[in-house]
Amino acid sequence: METVNILVEALPYIKKFHQKKIMIKYGGHAMIDATAKSSTARDTVLLKYVGMQPMVVHGGGPEISRSMSKLGKEPKFIGGLRITDQETMEIVKMVLVGKISTEIVANIGLHGGKGVGLSGKDNLLLKARKRSPQVVVNQETGEELMVDLGLVGEIESINPEILDVLTENQYIPVISPIGVDEKGDTLNLNADTVAGEVAGEVGAEKLIILTDVPGILADHSDPESLIKRVNIEEVLELMEDGTVRDGMLPKVSTCIRALENGVKSAHIIDGRVKHSILLEIFTKDGIGTMITN
Repeated sequence: METVNILVEALPYIKKFHQKKIMIKYGGHAMIDATAKSSTARDTVLLKYVGMQPMVVHGGGPEISRSMSKLGKEPKFIGGLRITDQETMEIVKMVLVGKISTEIVANIGLHGGKGVGLSGKDNLLLKARKRSPQVVVNQETGEELMVDLGLVGEIESINPEILDVLTENQYIPVISPIGVDEKGDTLNLNADTVAGEVAGEVGAEKLIILTDVPGILADHSDPESLIKRVNIEEVLELMEDGTVRDGMLPKVSTCIRALENGVKSAHIIDGRVKHSILLEIFTKDGIGTMITN
């Protein structure tokens, strides 16, 4: 009876989100632990089989840094963005497109789904432009310096045609966050930003960001202080008063932009929790923070 009750509880959500696009950004624990990778892929396939249209964007920062270190190259960051010279860009492509994307696609296939790996260069999915040099303050002298990030980009436009073709034919797109500029050069993009921008462009019902924290916490030292639901106006106040800070800031900013671009709801959830995607979508209370208009 417990199993039956769970299915009955899920039915309204299955009906509500039937044929709706669900953008999932893989990150954190779901990208590192082998069991979590498989479980996350299985949950994504389940969404497909109950009638939704899941799409995946993945990150890969820690794996890129590990590969750089193995090759004797020190990772460097400015404002959370990786300084990307040509040699680093080759490593980025190797890790994101050649390793992580293929692993996710393979896991989706092992669980009966049809995954297809894409980069932003495929059919000019993600056209980008190079980011402007960033202002950095020298901690010793207080002097402001302009630092060129190299081959780091920001999205200029999105061509969703290939995504529409794939989802209409029951495939799950798996997108690596690299773009292409007007000269055909490859640019490194922020995965959270890509997920939010693409979600808005394709009219996704939900944007789900997997991370390694429960969601937005009212008290950072208390995991039980999870804020379950918040609207844009309220979350802006939380950003202003410092409740939302550090690594949560760009994720929340991505969610806000996605909502402003037409996504119905954005969710920041704990990918360390088994079946976190299913718990967030198919249960009344969910497990993370839901941000709405």
